[in-house]
Amino acid sequence: MPPRRREPAFNIPDVVLVFIALCVGIHVVRAYLLSPDLNVYVILTGAFIPERYSGGYLLDWPAFTSPLTYSLLHGGMAHLAVNMIWLAAFGSPLASRIGALRFVLFWCATTLAAVALHYVLHMNSVVPLVGASGAISGMMGAAARFGFRSSRGTGRPAFEGRLLTIPEALSSRTVVTFLTVWFVINLAMGLASGVPGVDGAIAWEAHIGGFLAGFLAVRLFDRRGG
Repeated sequence: MPPRRREPAFNIPDVVLVFIALCVGIHVVRAYLLSPDLNVYVILTGAFIPERYSGGYLLDWPAFTSPLTYSLLHGGMAHLAVNMIWLAAFGSPLASRIGALRFVLFWCATTLAAVALHYVLHMNSVVPLVGASGAISGMMGAAARFGFRSSRGTGRPAFEGRLLTIPEALSSRTVVTFLTVWFVINLAMGLASGVPGVDGAIAWEAHIGGFLAGFLAVRLFDRRGG
């Protein structure tokens, strides 16, 4: 009788675990180890602040690094927890499909796309933008191009089959339903964030920027070329 194959303890690719560890580790250090002044310094240097690019400020080193580093910072434990759950859910099958290096490049590309749309719409804002939501939204967009098809043939979830063309994706009832619900939820969050008494602002524009980048450009990162 052949030996029974053991499933991995964690069906999460190493590169996804590294991103989760970075986000969690940075937040724990900020929340429990840094002084308030140092924590403010981390936010000012690591978060994306649109006003920094709109004139009146010298372009220092955070101006070149914060369009990426903001994705590793989070506003609170709930923000962090929700993002890490979605990262594990959508990042795992994508990383298993495209590989670690391409996943890192995908993260960077969707993170930049998310912040680019946010900047275009909020050029003079001084509110720091933080969170991995833009990159994770890109992963959701990529999932839609696979029609959410995945398998566990390697012991880990991985998107399978060829990429759907954009017309094919937009003709799929599953994909269209997901897109509709996703955009409605993000629009509702954006409107709710402007309501008095609702804490915090949801950067829904960044979510849409990341999602569109993932949906439209995932073919550039798919190593199968399908």
